[in-house]
Amino acid sequence: MNGNEKHLLVVEDDPGLQSQLRWCFDNYEVTVCGNREDAIAQVRRFEPGVVLLDLGLPPDPGGVTEGMATLQQILALSPTSKIIVVTGDHDRNNAVKAIGLGAYDFYQKPVDPDILQLMVDRAYHVFELENENRQYQMLHKDMPLEGVIAASSAMLKVCRTIEKVAPSDITTLLLGASGTGKEVFARALHDLSPRAKQKMVAINCAAIPENLLESELFGYEKGAFTGAAKQTPGKIEYADGGTLFLDEIGDLPLELQAKLLRFLQERVIERVGGRKEIPVDVRIICATHQDLTTHIKEGRFREDLYYRISEITVNIPPLKDREGDALVLARRFLQRFAQEQSRPIKGFSADAIAAIETYSWPGNVRELESRIKRAVIMADSSQVTAEDLEIDPEQENAAPLNLKQIREEAERKAIQRALNHANDNISETAKQLGITRPTLYNMLEKYNLKT
Repeated sequence: MNGNEKHLLVVEDDPGLQSQLRWCFDNYEVTVCGNREDAIAQVRRFEPGVVLLDLGLPPDPGGVTEGMATLQQILALSPTSKIIVVTGDHDRNNAVKAIGLGAYDFYQKPVDPDILQLMVDRAYHVFELENENRQYQMLHKDMPLEGVIAASSAMLKVCRTIEKVAPSDITTLLLGASGTGKEVFARALHDLSPRAKQKMVAINCAAIPENLLESELFGYEKGAFTGAAKQTPGKIEYADGGTLFLDEIGDLPLELQAKLLRFLQERVIERVGGRKEIPVDVRIICATHQDLTTHIKEGRFREDLYYRISEITVNIPPLKDREGDALVLARRFLQRFAQEQSRPIKGFSADAIAAIETYSWPGNVRELESRIKRAVIMADSSQVTAEDLEIDPEQENAAPLNLKQIREEAERKAIQRALNHANDNISETAKQLGITRPTLYNMLEKYNLKT
């Protein structure tokens, strides 16, 4: 089985009817079972899209107790499967009861292959539509924060912190290496705050020349300097009522640090060349990739300003420390760029997956996004290879020496990798790991892993 077949499970104890049904559905991967035990074993192996279930199963072939129990057990293990119960000619009441327990539909004997084929096709179509809808929901809504793609415990912890901090007006400092997504988290803080309907104004303190930065931040009056032909509000004033995001705050000149500190204390500004104090109501978010404590020791950053902007500090880990996130992000970028570039790229080769998982990603998410975009354009086949990415798998980091710790860490990593490789399909993950689905669920709970 290559994972693309349409799975149909037939649970029927009559050998003649088993043979008839097996060959009735030649466009399905049909599995036939004669009792509840075998049926449940097959459901554990894969989640069938459709199940044809005879209610009269041994050891109660003349009744429905075993069939009803099988129905409930299958739904408990595979709630997305569409179950069509097959009943006797005059057994409508039990068929309706089965529908009440969660069956999708019922069919009364004798079997008409054409009608049954139509019912199974319709049930499988509904199964596929629901599955596509779940994938869409996962793709667009089940991310921890809007715009944030993450599965690692380190990033989920950051997302929980953002969710707690966002409703307040507390000044927040985002720390992280270049390319880790600081502006994305700044946007999330704004969007989850009571100021979400107001403006979020961003300014990069490292991108504007020092002699222009003051007027950009605080604005200027007409005639304040050569070329100041009219009164112009600054970024702080423009963000009134909303959020001001000061990116790369570590590059702010010392002279402006003093003026920014006064604003943070008094919440009033004076435009360049002006004397009037202008009150401004704004929430401040700062970000930097630099070590501000080192800057303070070297006299390049004011200690009092540091304490003002770091009322809450959020450390965003580099991509190499976000276990499993690189592959999750890579798949999302691949899907996006393949669609944007109209390229028939379906996924990653095995060597590409290995390279993505072991590469250190010094440029973080920004580098990953750039490499995936280039690889989608340059790939010669339907799969992106390590050569397309222009990276080679690196050696794994040294493992700890404690045997219990090694074993648990290895199990956790294996489960996370299998989930990523199987695109969070529980049945496929369990199959790759060589364990049952209940065992996998127990291990997911043990290691606090989520799909």
